Amino acid sequence: MTIEVRPAPFEPWQELQQFEAAHDQLKGKAGASAVFVGTMRDFNEGDEVNGMSLEHYPGMTEKHLEKICEEAASRWQLLDTLVIHRVGDLKPADPIVLVAVWSAHRKDAFEASRFIMEDLKSKAPFWKKEQLEEGSRWVEKNTSGY
Repeated sequence: MTIEVRPAPFEPWQELQQFEAAHDQLKGKAGASAVFVGTMRDFNEGDEVNGMSLEHYPGMTEKHLEKICEEAASRWQLLDTLVIHRVGDLKPADPIVLVAVWSAHRKDAFEASRFIMEDLKSKAPFWKKEQLEEGSRWVEKNTSGY
């Protein structure tokens, strides 16, 4: 399990390629990998959004993400998990989060990936402040992903 909270931009597909190259134990064992990439939208609640500042509580956020991944590993048969989450200033289309799960079978990979992403989105300690034409506002709750 690898979890990183980064202030620097990242390229999700390059991260996946590097992760798989560095984890030989996945070769021949992982029959499935499920990947979720979240990017910043340029709209929210009917308003155009020009940017976003994403804050976290160092230490607490990483522990929470580890707890989510450990919970997923206890529920599904997983070979490995990678979670990368951005903090700091973002612009529309910037990648915010990467969740990747490797498993022998697709059911475990799909379900664990979704569990991690939904829990992360609804419970992990991140705070978002959106920049609008008229100023800025804190995001009180995340929109439903469904």
